[in-house]
Amino acid sequence: MTTKAKTLDPIRLADDIRSGNRASLARAITLVESKKADHRRLARLLIQELLPLTGKALRVGITGVPGVGKSTTIDTLGSNLTEAGHKVAVLAVDPSSTRTGGSILGDKTRMARLAVDRKAFIRPSPSAGTLGGVAAKTRETMLLCEAAGFDVILVETVGIGQSETTVADMVDFFLVLMLPGAGDELQGIKKGVLEIADMIAVNKAEGDGAIRARSAASDYRAALHILAPKSPNWTPPVITVSGLANEGLDHLWQQIEVYRERMTASGEWLEKRSRQQVAWMWDMLQQRMMESLKSNSRTADRLASLEEEVRAGKTAVSLAVDELAGLMGLAE
Repeated sequence: MTTKAKTLDPIRLADDIRSGNRASLARAITLVESKKADHRRLARLLIQELLPLTGKALRVGITGVPGVGKSTTIDTLGSNLTEAGHKVAVLAVDPSSTRTGGSILGDKTRMARLAVDRKAFIRPSPSAGTLGGVAAKTRETMLLCEAAGFDVILVETVGIGQSETTVADMVDFFLVLMLPGAGDELQGIKKGVLEIADMIAVNKAEGDGAIRARSAASDYRAALHILAPKSPNWTPPVITVSGLANEGLDHLWQQIEVYRERMTASGEWLEKRSRQQVAWMWDMLQQRMMESLKSNSRTADRLASLEEEVRAGKTAVSLAVDELAGLMGLAE
C-alpha cells in the first residue's frame, strides 16, 4: 500500500466532504477514479460512509449532437439554478477521452459563469478507456457530490452513441437538446434517443432562429407521437429554448419539477432509482470479472493465443469461452 493511501483516513475525508470542503471532494473523486487496488478499497469505505447522505439530489442527463449548444445551455441553466439557491454539480461522461483528451477543458471555458460560481462544481469523466469504466466512476462521483450538498446533478454526454443510453440509465430525467431545421435532419435522428428522452428542447430559438425552432419542435412532436410513452404518467414535452439568450429555461426546469412530482406520486421515481442501483451492481460485477480475466496469470497468457485462434477460425468461440471459464474456475 502506498504511503499516501496509508495516511488517507476515509472517515476524516467523509467528515470534510459533509462540511462542503471542495478540496476534499476533489480529492475523493480522484480516489474513486484511481485504478490502484488500495485506493479502490479506501474509495469503497468512503462511499459506504457517505451513503446515508446520497440520493437526495435531482439527477438530470443532457445530450445533444456537437454544435447544439450543450455547454452554453448548461452554463445558463446552472447559473439560473444557483441564483435560485441550488448547488449544482456538472459531470461529463466522455468515452472518447482516451483518444481525444476529452473536451472538458473546452467545456469549462464555455461554462464561464459556472466555472467561477462557488455554488457550482464542474468535473470531467476520467479517461477510463471504456464507457463502462467511465460510467462507474461518474456514478460514484455523483454520490460524492450529493454527500457534499449538491442538490442538482447535471450529467452531460460528451461522446455519442452508447453514452446516451448509459447516462439515461443513471439519472432521473433525460433531456435531449436538438437543433432547429429538423425537416432535413429528422430522418437521421436515432429512434433510440427519442425513446429514452423525457423531454426534447430545440435550442438556439433566438432571433431569426425562433421560427425554425418552432417548426422543428412541431416535427419532433409528430415523431414522438408514434412512440409509446415510457410511463402512463408522462408524455415527453417538446419545447423551444435559447441557452444563449436565457429564454425558455425557466419553463424547462418547471417541467422537470413537474415530472419529479408526478413520478414520485406514482411510485415510479423510487422504483427507477432502485432498478438503477441493482443494474449498477451487475455492471460493476461484470467489469470486475473482466478485469480479473485479463489480470489473472492463469488466463492472461492463454487469452492472447485464444484470441488469435478464434480470429483465424481455428477454435470455435464456444470452446474458447469454455476453456477460459475453466481456467477461472467457473464450471458450467
